[in-house]
Amino acid sequence: MRRDYFELDVEHVDWVDEDGDPEKPNVTIEFTGAAAELEDRLTDRDGDRLDAEETDATFRLTDDVDDPDAGGVVAVTNRITGEFVLELNQDADDVLQFVRAARRYGEATGDDGQYRVEIRVDGEQLVVYEKSTFLVYSEDGDLLRSHSLIPSGIEL
Repeated sequence: MRRDYFELDVEHVDWVDEDGDPEKPNVTIEFTGAAAELEDRLTDRDGDRLDAEETDATFRLTDDVDDPDAGGVVAVTNRITGEFVLELNQDADDVLQFVRAARRYGEATGDDGQYRVEIRVDGEQLVVYEKSTFLVYSEDGDLLRSHSLIPSGIEL
């Protein structure tokens, strides 16, 4: 599946900069390709839909994190097999703002699911995940802990 078949939209992140009331950050990933392939990637070997604990969300920078025009690749992977479910290109500033909002939301509410991911196909909801981990990697593949969302008590 091509990265340009996916579009990412983020909600509930502006409250952090505006000192507003905490809102759970939400990311919607819209897919406009062949639905069967994406549905297959979101299904385990038994034919069941992957749940939140069976997926990982990551961002791999393609530029230096301090570059104001930095970009990277957002990925959702199958935690069991390591296979990519989907990948899409995104600006680093947008992703890092989202991670900051998710961290602040979790701190403010003590909520386990610090952000919500909704994957849609042609406007129809396919899956919704409540997630509390989002790993950010440098362009060299090193984990950037200070930019990642890692719940307390989790060792990597």
